[in-house]
Amino acid sequence: MIIPLDQHFAVAPQITPADVTDIARAGYKGIINNRPEGEEPDQPEGEAIRRVAETLGLRYAEIPVTHAGFAHPQLDAMTAAMADGPVLAFCRSGTRSCMLWALASAKAGAEPAELFKKAAAAGYDLSPVAGMMQALAGGH
Repeated sequence: MIIPLDQHFAVAPQITPADVTDIARAGYKGIINNRPEGEEPDQPEGEAIRRVAETLGLRYAEIPVTHAGFAHPQLDAMTAAMADGPVLAFCRSGTRSCMLWALASAKAGAEPAELFKKAAAAGYDLSPVAGMMQALAGGH
């Protein structure tokens, strides 16, 4: 299930290698994996998703987000991976991908209130990262 946040970025719960063809057909140019390998025993391997994505000409990036939270290197990697979209990011439920998108976007100068609206319209709550978003946006 692809959940668009804007015309350049969407999130999804865990995808499988078989989903990649539909993602490419939907017009996405890249896939971002925000899930650590082995988070759950039955989780598809990122490498298998990468192989299919690259075979179909899609960019693939791994930016795992663990319980440790978000750090500037992840935000910078997300910003780079989001370039030349549209891109689809996934994790277990899409929540971490949405939060990482919002933080990277705030760091790049996007207005946090607009990011909150886009996330809420897609069914995601950014309140756990609201303080960090404001701090990141404060530099712009």
